[in-house]
Amino acid sequence: MVEGRTSATAIGAAAAAAPAPRRERSFWHRPRPIGLYLALLALVTLAPAFLYSALVLQRNNEAQREVVQTLVYGTAGSLAQSVDRELSSMLTTLRILATLPSLQQGDYETFHSRAQAALEGTGTFMILLDDRLRQILNTRVAFGTDLGPTSDPASARLAVERDAPVVSDAFLGKTSGKWVFNVVLPVVEGDGSKRVLILTRNAEKLSDTLRSQQFPPGWKVVLLDTQGAVIASSDPETETGRRFFLQTGANGAQGLVRETEGGVDYLAVVQPSLNSDWRVVAWAPKAVLREPFRRAFELLVVGGLLIAAAALLAVVWLSRRIGRPVGRLARDAERLGRGEDVEPFDPPISEVATVSAALSEASRSRKAAENEIRFLMREVAHRSKNQLAVIAAIAKQTAKGADSLRDFEVAFQRRLQGLARSTDLMVKENASGVELLALVETQLEPFRPTEQSRVSLRGPHCRLSIHSAQMLGMAIHELATNAAKYGAFAGTAGSLDVSWHDTGQRLSLQWRERTVQAVAESGRSGFGTMVIERMVGQSLGAEVERRLHGDGIEWRFEIPRENLDGGGQDAGEAHPELHA
Repeated sequence: MVEGRTSATAIGAAAAAAPAPRRERSFWHRPRPIGLYLALLALVTLAPAFLYSALVLQRNNEAQREVVQTLVYGTAGSLAQSVDRELSSMLTTLRILATLPSLQQGDYETFHSRAQAALEGTGTFMILLDDRLRQILNTRVAFGTDLGPTSDPASARLAVERDAPVVSDAFLGKTSGKWVFNVVLPVVEGDGSKRVLILTRNAEKLSDTLRSQQFPPGWKVVLLDTQGAVIASSDPETETGRRFFLQTGANGAQGLVRETEGGVDYLAVVQPSLNSDWRVVAWAPKAVLREPFRRAFELLVVGGLLIAAAALLAVVWLSRRIGRPVGRLARDAERLGRGEDVEPFDPPISEVATVSAALSEASRSRKAAENEIRFLMREVAHRSKNQLAVIAAIAKQTAKGADSLRDFEVAFQRRLQGLARSTDLMVKENASGVELLALVETQLEPFRPTEQSRVSLRGPHCRLSIHSAQMLGMAIHELATNAAKYGAFAGTAGSLDVSWHDTGQRLSLQWRERTVQAVAESGRSGFGTMVIERMVGQSLGAEVERRLHGDGIEWRFEIPRENLDGGGQDAGEAHPELHA
């Protein structure tokens, strides 16, 4: 028993200790921790989303920039039209005033009074110049005030030369002390004298027109004269009359213009006035225009970093959540390899739980297999000792009945073959037992005559235990040997009839030989008789009866059914006298 346990343990230890062959893997095929794969999963999931978001943001920024530029372009054009409407309105007013009778008749005081009343509250004032471009009247002041020459003789002289209306640049008015602009119209009085009629307005009044249009954030707008000086601006910090800092104001450019000034990139939209040489310029630093995109991109980056940090925390959490059960599985696998018990555990992952249950089941199966191996080894050792005891008894009894070494060799070999046939049959049938018919046929096979009719085997199905099959097999072998020597098989006319029936409590077995000559009674008791009467009778608790008839011998066995099912004793234990 100790030997069987030691062998099983040695087998398990050898299996556990034997190292599995390992093949060197390349760098890309080496095992990696699960956290790395989770991080790669997060990367391949988030990176395309970030890249796509950045691309969409860039495309959206470009689309918005185009929309803004179009909007600014249209708004600047609308402002230019508004300025043109203001100038056209002033020119129309001039033409109406030029038709007043008081002007045609030279009644300047009445004309001054009528014009001042007509222009009251409009922020516009009228000036009348003589042919030497001196002021005759100015509605900014009372009639008769000494005025002196005009502050803008160039525009008046140009209007006279062209004999057409002229819009002046911005200039500082002497009378008003403010930056103003003039709309000049040459007229001829009733007496044929030439005069110059002017409507003047403070430049700051046009700032209200510029502010009336809403531009996108970051954009500013100015109204420039022909010299690039600021007439009006939507930005209160931009001074009227000062030269605009961008060259766009003086080089006559139109449309969308990109310019760099002082190391700063600007984007400008220039729309000309149709009724003058003025230009409406909307402008903004490119950095300001890119500010929404920069803020959106920064928000995207910050959001991406926060998401990446959250993903990293999730990766760490998941790697621990998965790694710990997997590590437990690895330790359980090692315990399984060492033959130790493995208990299932309850991990948060169903697949790991399945593997844990499988390892536990494998542990129980291995333990059961090891127990079965130990049992089988003990059984083999036990049966081997019994077989050796039986073989030793056969050898001793055969030697007692042999007259020579040759007789001993032949008889001993024949009996060992019979025992071997029973053993082969038992191994073939395994633990289910041995069929009685198969046992009889196996033992008779070496002695059976060629004529099948000389042997008759009859009986119901009857399954014997391993022990009882061994005992009966030895008895049948001895009976067949005697039949071949002295009985039914010794001649050419004998016959054998073997029959049995099972009552449920006892098995009745009859061996009946019929021969031509009667069988003589012998007073010698050989090994066969000892096997039949002692081993079968005492080991299986059988009642054995031997009868001699005139035409042959008959053996009857009455065996308790419980002894055929495994209740009898082993051969070596039942007959210690066989070892003597």
